[in-house]
Amino acid sequence: MSQTAILVKEKGVVRIDKPFDFMCSQLRNGRYKLTIERYTESRTLSQNALMWLWFTCIEQETGTDKQDVHDYYCNLFLRRTAFINGRERVIAGSTSKLNTLQMTEFMNKVKADAAVELGITLPLPEDRYYQEFINEYKYRR
Repeated sequence: MSQTAILVKEKGVVRIDKPFDFMCSQLRNGRYKLTIERYTESRTLSQNALMWLWFTCIEQETGTDKQDVHDYYCNLFLRRTAFINGRERVIAGSTSKLNTLQMTEFMNKVKADAAVELGITLPLPEDRYYQEFINEYKYRR
């Protein structure tokens, strides 16, 4: 059994979302290791929606199915090495497991690759012609 708490440090003060002594009282007898790591949020729905809008654009401009575009970029930018049954294998990662920072990095790589390799400009929400982009590709899913 494990316990999870969220610590927040602001202006030198640390707050915890649960009483620490209560959390510890819920653990069974035994030895435990306490690890503190930076908390990250899972990718946002907005990030996911923008990614699929980009892939819809690439599909329309190249004729390549957007799921294939997704799989291509996951294989290109999210692959990792794993040992399965004692053998080294290359596995394509998934965007569903990314946190917000990792998703931003992935999308920046997709944006750059699409510009260089495909000649396609993929806008961000703050870009000047983003609304026109939405109007063009949003309903083509």
